[in-house]
Amino acid sequence: MATITAADVNKLRTITGAGMMDCKKALVEADGDFDLAIENLRKKGQKVAANRSDRESTEGAVIAVVNDAKTSGVVISLNCETDFVGKNESFVKLAQELAALALNFDSKDAFLATDFHGITVAEKLIEQTGVIGEKIEISSFERLEGAFIGSYIHAGNKIATLVSLSANVAGAEEAARNVAMQAAAMNPIALNEAGVDAAVIEKEIEIAKEQLRAEGKPEAMLENISKGKIQRFYKDNTLVNQDYIKDGSMNVAAYVKSVDANLTVTGFKRAALG
Repeated sequence: MATITAADVNKLRTITGAGMMDCKKALVEADGDFDLAIENLRKKGQKVAANRSDRESTEGAVIAVVNDAKTSGVVISLNCETDFVGKNESFVKLAQELAALALNFDSKDAFLATDFHGITVAEKLIEQTGVIGEKIEISSFERLEGAFIGSYIHAGNKIATLVSLSANVAGAEEAARNVAMQAAAMNPIALNEAGVDAAVIEKEIEIAKEQLRAEGKPEAMLENISKGKIQRFYKDNTLVNQDYIKDGSMNVAAYVKSVDANLTVTGFKRAALG
């Protein structure tokens, strides 16, 4: 029987992030063999993950990261089951580490398959499921590229956004952050009219016509009145047409042009818990 020291337990805890008692038990069961102890802890994570596969993981931390050149950004959501875990400092730190790594990948699948301290990201999520005892997963992976990228993370890491501007001009950083904050607060469905799915517009037109018929409006007037309602829909639901939250006298497109006459918003990404 191998002698298990406190230093051994602490070393295994550093490697895996598992609790002290779990690490000690794993080392005892493995007779001091670190590789076997790590394998056993990961098997425990796989068992816990299988048992909790049908659970909802709607809490967690949403993190946005932008590269140093401000030309590329990513938003990921690291999800768990409870708000208690989602607010835990080590959980948030893991989400931040993963987001920084995700910045190097174009797809969620490639990101999950990459190395993270000796194991894949996907394996790390399973490992942490065993450590924490809750279902842990990446639910959102959103990437954005452009001439200038800005980000915003709402307090508590519940919502994060990225916004791309058409140029890196004086004031672009503040403008991008302000528009990213707008996207977080107002949850637009698209950047502009062109980004709204045609099926959504058709549905909105039909809803508008039914409402007008219920009000007794003549059938001949329905088309023109419903078009006006669609313009209102665009104003409420597309980012550049929304009233700017910091100054309701202008929309977002006008705000950005107040920073630079040629500046436009070219894209956005938003991820939220729940």
